[in-house]
Amino acid sequence: MAPTPVAVEVSGLSRSFGRRRAVDGVDLSLRSGDCLALFGPNGAGKTTLLRVIAGLLKPTAGAVHVGGRALRDDARARAQVGLISHQSMLYRALTARENVEFAARLYGLADPASAATRALEHMRILDRADAPVRALSRGLQQRVSIARAIVHEPTVVLLDEPYTGLDAVGSAALSDMLMLLRSTGAALLLVTHSVDEGLALASRAAIMIRGRIVRHDAIGAIDANTYGAEYRALVIGDGARAAASVA
Repeated sequence: MAPTPVAVEVSGLSRSFGRRRAVDGVDLSLRSGDCLALFGPNGAGKTTLLRVIAGLLKPTAGAVHVGGRALRDDARARAQVGLISHQSMLYRALTARENVEFAARLYGLADPASAATRALEHMRILDRADAPVRALSRGLQQRVSIARAIVHEPTVVLLDEPYTGLDAVGSAALSDMLMLLRSTGAALLLVTHSVDEGLALASRAAIMIRGRIVRHDAIGAIDANTYGAEYRALVIGDGARAAASVA
């Protein structure tokens, strides 16, 4: 059987802001159908990493390849990435449907209206499709934002705390959507502070501290009963070392 193709490859990736290196030499490779849960404390560089992989920030060093194409030089590679953030970044004066359909048009889909309807239906918000975004609750806005991010059926989906603000129905819709994306071959990179949530969805897990991946495991090699404590120990230990170096 042929090996599963690599969906996204990150090599030697760094991103600095002045003297601060938010991402420091990260190497990652995700195959089609993979889901990597990425854990780390606030300020670890997780969001910056996602923004570089999404093409929203240029790396200081290193490269990102999507489907074998260099992200920096190929618009087709960038079009294969979807980013789901905990900030909706929607056009509040437009309806839910208009927001999602606008994204579908930007991606050049042949039938933007049908694609928008499918995405809204997946997120169980089709009944509010014609409501202005400003009239929707925070959780419903998040569902619209997710629909917009997956309307073009990306092969790489980046998720930055996507469950923030979602109620039980929205959370279930998102989990179902992520499982569907994986089953169709998409690779997912999920940033979350919830260890249980991440491990339940992932095929692999990694821990990022101060811009570096300090641990990376296949789910089969992880004891879910002890992983949370091991993660906290890594974070607390790093904090103690940082305090000692300042002193």
